[in-house]
Amino acid sequence: MKVRLGYVAMSRTLDMITPSHTITYTNYLKEEQKEEKLDYLINCNLDSLEQILRYNIKNNIHFYRLTSKLIPLVTHKDVSFDYITPYINKYELIGVLLKKYDIRMDTHPDQFTVLNSTNKEVLENTNRILEYHYRILKAFKIDIPIIILHVGSSVFGKKKAIERFIYNFRQLPKYIQECIVLENDDKVYQVEDVLYICRILNIPMVLDYHHYVCNHNNDLDEYLKDILGTWNNIRPKIHFSSPKSNNKKDFRSHHDYIDVDSFITFIEILKKYNIDVDIMIEAKAKDEALFRLVRQLKYKTDYYFIDDTTFIV
Repeated sequence: MKVRLGYVAMSRTLDMITPSHTITYTNYLKEEQKEEKLDYLINCNLDSLEQILRYNIKNNIHFYRLTSKLIPLVTHKDVSFDYITPYINKYELIGVLLKKYDIRMDTHPDQFTVLNSTNKEVLENTNRILEYHYRILKAFKIDIPIIILHVGSSVFGKKKAIERFIYNFRQLPKYIQECIVLENDDKVYQVEDVLYICRILNIPMVLDYHHYVCNHNNDLDEYLKDILGTWNNIRPKIHFSSPKSNNKKDFRSHHDYIDVDSFITFIEILKKYNIDVDIMIEAKAKDEALFRLVRQLKYKTDYYFIDDTTFIV
């Protein structure tokens, strides 16, 4: 089983480089040269993304989550502009890097993306967010664009909320439906709930291990084969993080780093399925957490490392 490790959005090592420069709508309205301001921020973010990817390439990081804030104000209902055509050369350059160096890059829209919301405005905003994520992934010429969602709202009870999700999913354009991957959460939708939806809609499921630990009834081993099977011919993706503390108040929050013993325990459960996977490290220390975990794994296990972030079990 081959495991590739990745991190989310920002590099701690490149602490002055961010692809998430933004502006509030209030400050945007105060700008005398609104278009120029947006153009400046978009160029900064795309240039920063390129630098982060070149850092990833030099350090053999093959798995990376793109920030949702790459294009400022892009999903605001009162702001409209072309965020693809004027920057197509930069998108294409980044796309070439992704393909040449076999970097998997996907997206995970923020908490305002609620596909089963009962609020019409929230649902309209969700549709704009999904369209935006799809368009930038296609601009990078990513062969299999992936947009990761939570089920979302539980208004009127879990059963009705799941029915709403399925109904609203089927109203989406086919090209967006084909991008969506569903993830279990830490409070409401457990692994079995998400698997149920994924089977009906024939879409992949991301297992979030920390969320599972926070919110489960049954043993994970009962579900792993089915979860991995939802990916068909795509390498499955898994999220891994550690609790900020064992206190009930902070248990759901992410730690700066990964608890290596918990990680090893999970890998030992996973390895019996002998399927190559990508594991996204969701730790606040970002790439620093990834490389600290690697050092600890080299000390504590006999996993064979192919490169800086990829190992064989």
